[in-house]
Amino acid sequence: MGALAALSRFAGNTFALWVLLAAVLAFIWPEGFRSLTPAIVPLLGLIMFGMGLTLKAEDFKEVFRKPLRVLLGVIAQFIIMPGMAWLLCLVMQLPPEIAVGVILVGCCPGGTASNVITWFSRGDVALSVGITAVTTLLAPLVTPTLIWLLASAWLPVKFSALFLSIVQVVILPIVLGLVAQRFLGSKVRAAVEVLPLVSVISIVLIVAAVVAVSQAKIAESGFLIMAVVVLHNTLGLMLGYLAGKVFGLPLAQRKTLAIEVGMQNSGLGAALATAHFSPLAAVPSALFSVWHNISGALLATWFRRLNDESSAKE
Repeated sequence: MGALAALSRFAGNTFALWVLLAAVLAFIWPEGFRSLTPAIVPLLGLIMFGMGLTLKAEDFKEVFRKPLRVLLGVIAQFIIMPGMAWLLCLVMQLPPEIAVGVILVGCCPGGTASNVITWFSRGDVALSVGITAVTTLLAPLVTPTLIWLLASAWLPVKFSALFLSIVQVVILPIVLGLVAQRFLGSKVRAAVEVLPLVSVISIVLIVAAVVAVSQAKIAESGFLIMAVVVLHNTLGLMLGYLAGKVFGLPLAQRKTLAIEVGMQNSGLGAALATAHFSPLAAVPSALFSVWHNISGALLATWFRRLNDESSAKE
């Protein structure tokens, strides 16, 4: 078990490398990965189940201890990224399927990778976990609403279908994970050590499946999509940090807001796009998954060097 836990830690620390490698391999040899497409939703459910296994009551204490900071993070998450996605789609005049894909990933809640990047950055991990947990629990209502409001100009959006999908692939697995944690106790605690490995493998397979099934479209429009993804992520990181500064948060919390806003649950975006729109609409989520882990690691390296006495947690 110790060796497996060590392998899991290694996989988590080199996550961006494996996602990038999977994307490249799937692009070069798409026929080898197209069969994975039906597994996208179950794999995302597995990741969310793992999140349920790791959530604790303490994770929500930050919501009640510093509710205004958590609320600021949640509002910033659901305003900045969707708003920037919509604006980029208009300014760059994106084709409908790509526009919907960009908006879709922008409307997703924060991903669990943001908690790890926050830790690397010497940010406020408790605040990061609190924001991720709240945005994830709000996702069944907020995400379909935002997609319907912002993406309907490009393609028809069915709110009820999106709502049910998010409940099935996000909320239900998390609840099952919480139940398993409650009744299996020590067995679950042992399994938690290998969850990073399971999550990395799952995201890698999701990215590979999306890239493989959309290989021709990526070859045609990949540079445009990647440019939008990089801009979207960069603006999210910058505006998240700026929001923390405007509201007078200490440095550790400003780092956290930047990461929480800029990093999305791109696996959810890929699953929703594949199920309700088209494989091409899932490409922005797949490329976002590759890029935000690279940009997050680079940002964490820089953030670790920043120091401010006012960043001490209150």
